[in-house]
Amino acid sequence: MTATTTAPDYTPSAETISAVLSPGARPSRPSALSASVTFGWRAMLKIKHVPEQLFDVTAFPIMMTLMFTYLFGGALAGSTREYLQYLLPGIMVMSVVMTSMYTGVTVNTDITKGVFDRFRTLPIWRPAPMVGYILGDMFRYTMGATVILVLGLVLGFRPGGGVLGVLAGIALLVAFSFALSWVWTMFGLLLRTDKSVMGVSMMVLFPATFLSNVLVDPETMPGWLQVFVDVNPISHLVAAVRGLMSGDVDTGELLWTAVSGGVLVAVFGTLTMRLYNRK
Repeated sequence: MTATTTAPDYTPSAETISAVLSPGARPSRPSALSASVTFGWRAMLKIKHVPEQLFDVTAFPIMMTLMFTYLFGGALAGSTREYLQYLLPGIMVMSVVMTSMYTGVTVNTDITKGVFDRFRTLPIWRPAPMVGYILGDMFRYTMGATVILVLGLVLGFRPGGGVLGVLAGIALLVAFSFALSWVWTMFGLLLRTDKSVMGVSMMVLFPATFLSNVLVDPETMPGWLQVFVDVNPISHLVAAVRGLMSGDVDTGELLWTAVSGGVLVAVFGTLTMRLYNRK
């Protein structure tokens, strides 16, 4: 024989439930800036816990600068020091722009881990996670540019634009890389694996960076190739950064760079958010 017990019939009041679930004032919804900076800080913490990922903005730029300076300097300009005055702004652009593709790889990795499912449940500004990724990577871009500049100064690079010209050139480069990163975030959402993102990104970046005015003057190229170089946004970015650092500011190239950066954000930022909302 078993004894049965009946639970007391108790219905908590609305005041009791409210006191348990909401003991304090409900926190206000974070602003778009606050949410974006928070996700940017999350990206920075990844760098803190995995510092090896900074190799691409430290070791890679040093290797590229030394290799191209001593490989082509004597043949193209008569001396490595003379060639460095032309090469350094270009190699700075090439290194930082190629680094920007890792934004898409990071986005794709977080998708496969299911992190984005949690982000979408949060009451925050929808683009904040994407903006945060790119804000965190802007630190990497600045570090890569600084490493190349310090190495160039040691090797003999002397910018005619002085400190202000150099800072303006790096700021322009970081701002354009921010705009370009929206292309890679779109790939990060669209493609299935991080290896696919890296492979497609390299297919875009290699012709865009090498078929430009980074390494040599386009006047020595065939006519059909000059047409591509003239419309290549990387060529205009290199010319604008080179002008700022040398003290010979080219407003036309600055305008070209600003317009192309705005188009990248408008087109690929919109596509990225459309994929993010539907994925």
